[in-house]
Amino acid sequence: MANGNGTILTAEEEMKLRQPIEDYVGRIQEKIDRLREDGTDKVLSLQNHIDSIRRDRILTKQEKEAKIAADQSEMQKAKSIEAKNKDEISKLIADAEAYLNAHFEKDYYQTVKTACQREKAAAIEKYRAKNTQLSQEHQAAISKLSDHQEIKDEKYVYKNRLFDAKMELEKDLQQIKDRKHAAYTYKYHLIDLLRMSRFSFAETAAQKWENYKYTFNRRTFLLQNGLYIAIILIFIMLCIITPIIKNTPLLTYNNVLNILQQASPRMFLALGVAGLILLTGTDLSIGRMVGMGMTTATIIMHQGVNTGFVFGHQFDFTGLPIGVRVILALVVCILLCTFFTAIAGFFTAKFKMHPFISTMANMLVIFGLITYATKGVSFGAIEPTIPAMIIPKINGFPTIILWAAAAIVIVWFIWNKTTFGKNLYAVGGNPEAASVSGISVFRVTVGAFVLAGILYGFGSWLECARMVGSGSAAYGQGWEMDAIAACVVGGVSFTGGIGKISGVVVGVFIFTALTYSLTILGIDTNLQFVFSGIIILVAVTLDCLKYVQKK
Repeated sequence: MANGNGTILTAEEEMKLRQPIEDYVGRIQEKIDRLREDGTDKVLSLQNHIDSIRRDRILTKQEKEAKIAADQSEMQKAKSIEAKNKDEISKLIADAEAYLNAHFEKDYYQTVKTACQREKAAAIEKYRAKNTQLSQEHQAAISKLSDHQEIKDEKYVYKNRLFDAKMELEKDLQQIKDRKHAAYTYKYHLIDLLRMSRFSFAETAAQKWENYKYTFNRRTFLLQNGLYIAIILIFIMLCIITPIIKNTPLLTYNNVLNILQQASPRMFLALGVAGLILLTGTDLSIGRMVGMGMTTATIIMHQGVNTGFVFGHQFDFTGLPIGVRVILALVVCILLCTFFTAIAGFFTAKFKMHPFISTMANMLVIFGLITYATKGVSFGAIEPTIPAMIIPKINGFPTIILWAAAAIVIVWFIWNKTTFGKNLYAVGGNPEAASVSGISVFRVTVGAFVLAGILYGFGSWLECARMVGSGSAAYGQGWEMDAIAACVVGGVSFTGGIGKISGVVVGVFIFTALTYSLTILGIDTNLQFVFSGIIILVAVTLDCLKYVQKK
């Protein structure tokens, strides 16, 4: 590294810069360690010993109580010493921190930082000079050759030498980066010892930012966030264009609420299929599930006697109280959706059938049954008082958003805090290894499908309330693509075992917001499908690139 005079600063010379800081803070740390020896250190040691006694299954209850009582007696003495030395330790810590604040940046880190910048420039210049030299040597060698194979071999050797030079540069730059990072974090290492790992919010944030910069990789960042950045830029462009073309602003409070309201039922569907994608699967029957749920809920909650027939029978639920009809509609929607997803899950888990096939079969069966049973007719509106019961608007705020928020929290808890959720990730990542470790792949797979069915039923029930009925077999067509696309855009990987609930939520909001924006702008629905298809293709391509890079 270069020092202030532009010469190379060795590691030994860097240590000389740091030595006064080490000596001063080290002396204070020794005093603090002596003061903590019979106080704080003993309290922590005794507490760990008490915890180990409580976990010990060999000792009897009386032996445990006796040992714990003895440790607690010792702990009281240690706490007394700790309290006695507390003020003196605080003064010593304040003294050390004041010295660090006064000298660390000025006398050490800034010098190292400047030297690293100069060494980085020298490494890049060295790389350029090496490339120039290799090029000259290559041209000289080529000029002496006439045989085609020899020329081809020389080009191959030249290419390898350029690659070696690039690797050498990257190695040098990484060493410089490591040295600078180590110099920066040394201050926090000293503070860590002084305060026993207690940092302020600002110090924690500073360390996180430094670690982010240290581990930042442009290629990885673009692979993970490139699609989001592109979509955000498109959305910003739409926000600018819409007022010009339609004379109405896009980003208004009412529009945001409308987007959230439309996204809420779709959130249930995306959360359901996300678990299947986590298992390297998918579900092509989501749209038909929605149509089935919408039709079922509309029939049960219909305003008056149903005008349509189901298998030739006209249903009349008007004799039941409205509250009972609402609950009955939800239960039947969940049961129907869960029944069909459980069948798909069984065939997938038992016969190793790809979910593409099992759910496609579901899609055809459901659509055929519902269309045949209802003759494809729409069943009209539900009781007008029901939406106000299920999803009332409070001061203009649609509470259907709260249903979606509750679903997000519950599914997040299942994925992250339950044994089933952990097994879900394990089976998705490597089903063979999961099976060897004692996890039932069959149960996890069927469980994921059952959970998806519950969410589909709930989502279709809410959609029925949002649309005030109008259930038909054709309703929900194409929704499976929206749900799957939202998961893929949100980072749930088709390679299995990779995905977060937060990503699913972001994906649903992105797709709903873009669809809503394009509709306001007057873009044809067919072109919106093209736009969605491109997003899916790019998202899956980036996912595949991440998988290849990982491998």
